[in-house]
Amino acid sequence: MAQLPKAITNLINSLERLPGIGPKSAARLAFYLMNTSGSYVNNLAEVLLKLKTEVKICEQCFSVSETEKCQICEDSRRNRCQICVVERAIDVMALENVGGYGGVYHVLGGVINPLDHIGPDELKIAELMDRLVQLASTESDKEIEIIVATNSTMEGEATALFINKKIELLGLGKIKVTRIGSGLPMGADLEFADQATLARAMEGRRKL
Repeated sequence: MAQLPKAITNLINSLERLPGIGPKSAARLAFYLMNTSGSYVNNLAEVLLKLKTEVKICEQCFSVSETEKCQICEDSRRNRCQICVVERAIDVMALENVGGYGGVYHVLGGVINPLDHIGPDELKIAELMDRLVQLASTESDKEIEIIVATNSTMEGEATALFINKKIELLGLGKIKVTRIGSGLPMGADLEFADQATLARAMEGRRKL
C-alpha cells in the first residue's frame, strides 16, 4: 500500500486531536489545505500563532480577552453581585448572544471528572470562593447570586453540587446559589443550544 507523504500524515495526526475531528475529516482537511493557495495557508498559520500570543486569560473571570481583564469584567454597568459560573469561555459567548443578562461570569475551565483525572483542584473553584469572600466584604449590603450554569451532564451536575457545598461552608449567608432551569435537556451543552432555549434556562433557574 502506498504511503502518504510524511508532511500530510503529520498534519492528519495533528488535526485528529481537534474536538469532533475523526480520521476521515482530518484527511479531508489535510488534502484541502494541500490544494488551497499558499497565501491562505500562510494566513491560517499566522492566525493560529496569534491565538497563542495575543489572547490572554482574564485575571478575574478566566474567560478569554485581549487585555488583563476582559470587556465584561471592565464594564461598570455590569452587576458584580450576580456571577454566572460556566465550564468554558465559549459558554460565555453563548449566553452573551442571548442577551438580557447583566451580571458577570466565572469560567471554571471544565468540570469535575474522576475518569479523566480532573478534580476540584484542577478547576477555578478555589478562585471562585476567594472572589465570593472578597465580594461579600466589599458589597456587604447587597445579596449575591451565583448562577451555576454548568452543562446538564452527570459531571456538570456533580460540579454544581460541589460548588454549592463549598459556598455553604464559607458561611456567607447572603449568597444565593441558583441553577439554570428548564430548557436544557440532560446531556446538553450550552454552546450547542439555541438562543431561545438558553433564555428559558436562565429565566427558569432554581435554587440549588
